Amino acid sequence: MPAMSRHEALLSRIQSHDAVVGIIGLGYVGLPLGVAFSEVGLRTIGLDVSASVVEGINSGRSHILDVTSERLGSLTRSGMLEATVDPGRLAEADAVVICVPTPLSKTDDPDMSYILSATEAVKQHLRPGQLVVLESTTYPGTTREMVLPMLEESGLVAGEDFWLAFSPERVDPGNATWHIGNTPKVVGGLTPACHRLAVALYGEAIETVVEVSSPEAAELTKILENTFRAVNIGLVNEMAVISDRLGIDVWEVIDAASTKPYGFMRFFPGPGLGGHCIPVDPHFLAWKMKTLHYRTRFIELAAEINAEMPRYVVERVTEALNRVNKSVNGSRVLLLGMSYKPDVDDVRESPAFDIAHLLRQRGATIEYHDPYVAQVRLDESMLQCSDLTAEGLAAADAVVITTDHRVVDYGFVTEHASIIVDPRNAIGETRGAVVYPIAGPPRLPAGSLLPV
Repeated sequence: MPAMSRHEALLSRIQSHDAVVGIIGLGYVGLPLGVAFSEVGLRTIGLDVSASVVEGINSGRSHILDVTSERLGSLTRSGMLEATVDPGRLAEADAVVICVPTPLSKTDDPDMSYILSATEAVKQHLRPGQLVVLESTTYPGTTREMVLPMLEESGLVAGEDFWLAFSPERVDPGNATWHIGNTPKVVGGLTPACHRLAVALYGEAIETVVEVSSPEAAELTKILENTFRAVNIGLVNEMAVISDRLGIDVWEVIDAASTKPYGFMRFFPGPGLGGHCIPVDPHFLAWKMKTLHYRTRFIELAAEINAEMPRYVVERVTEALNRVNKSVNGSRVLLLGMSYKPDVDDVRESPAFDIAHLLRQRGATIEYHDPYVAQVRLDESMLQCSDLTAEGLAAADAVVITTDHRVVDYGFVTEHASIIVDPRNAIGETRGAVVYPIAGPPRLPAGSLLPV
């Protein structure tokens, strides 16, 4: 069959919803994407290495907060979505989307092992007429320089026998406003035919598709988005440190600056960067540019500032305890929140772990409360979530708000705790505790005096 006939045949299958979509990786990115495709009538097969994840999905149990079990169950019962651990099922798919993690190594180099394993699985079952899309965040050039040669080892030629594109994931876990369906999707194909098919596929499930000229442009788009955030968060984190040295409330300054109707965008300081994107993605570009003998100075400086924020928060805890003649050594510290952002259960790269580790190093006893995280591994031990009680708050020498979950009653916290370190600006008025913000003087309950 001529190449154009294959191309037109797949395009027709996509548009008529006869195409089958394969998703590799059923985590925070892959499962919501698979649900989106299956909900518009594209039968979806999800592949994951975890047998427990596969069993849960096929039983209608979701492990992702953004996908309810009710929503998932209706799709699995109808046969529109199924999960498997068998890579051989990829041969059934007309389009295969790779949604696997891309973490950093201990030396901050890209760990490409998951992409390599997923690409190998696709290669083993690649057949003429398939579209392959990489969604995993990575450095510019990965699709063309790594994925393409591996797939063409099959003997098939990209752009003729199969089609290849890159489309970066833009998942924001816990965001009730922006989700898979209404977040614009950037797509860059290897050839015009590759591009056309990838745009058509995503256009069936996503409201807006943003077309760019190449996989490299799409890859760099994702890196720019998160580098922009990392650099600006680094700037405002440094502004928090500056404000503290000057005795100024940094939140007041941010609010005032935000009244300017142009030329300013709000970013917020905090205890450090967390999650699967912002702390990681800029390092992909930094690594890539090192191979081209260029130093990404903004990225490196922002990363250095952001990486120091957990230590800065620990110094605030030390200062707060010293004010009441206590040492960190021997103190009981309660962390409120272990996930990296509010209202999710994702703990990847969460700065709460760095804060807990540093406090432990100084001799503190660590407890935590997080309504979304039942247990965590800290260093070599497991910690269980503590109930948030008046007795527990009163017994803590210091409470640190590491994640500002909306379900937590912070008025209750201020009523029963004695010292709160609040780098998230979660506390408004305090009913009893002395509250140390990320910068500036502590906030006192009415009529109280703070030891000098």
